[in-house]
Amino acid sequence: MRGFRKRNFPDDETFSGYLSRQQFGAPMSTPNAEAGMRDWTDKATRERLEKDVAAVKSDIAALTDQITDALNTFANSTSKQARRGYRQARENMDSAIDDMSERGSAMMGAAQDAYGSIEETLEDAITQRPLATVGLALGIGFLIGLAWRR
Repeated sequence: MRGFRKRNFPDDETFSGYLSRQQFGAPMSTPNAEAGMRDWTDKATRERLEKDVAAVKSDIAALTDQITDALNTFANSTSKQARRGYRQARENMDSAIDDMSERGSAMMGAAQDAYGSIEETLEDAITQRPLATVGLALGIGFLIGLAWRR
């Protein structure tokens, strides 16, 4: 780019400055037809370049809009996936809590059944053999007393 600029433009001059500085008149020795043709060519070139620059600006604006739309779509999709993941995790957690609650209730029921069964067994043993039960209770009490002393 540097070599092109040095060959085609004077120092510190831009392309748009060059276009505005262009003189569209012909030298004195050039006939009017040739001067008019040069004016028309320079004007046509400038207009074509202006149209090209406008088209590039339009393309950049359209590309910017497309990128913005793509990013918005990506953000919306990501947000939906995050919400879906959160809902699924919450459902899994609720399911696990319900499962634990059911297991806890089942264990409590089993413990209550076992307690009822032991109570019935002890009651039956006491009513069928009252003397043996009293003797067993005295023996257990004596052993606990001995263990307590030591």
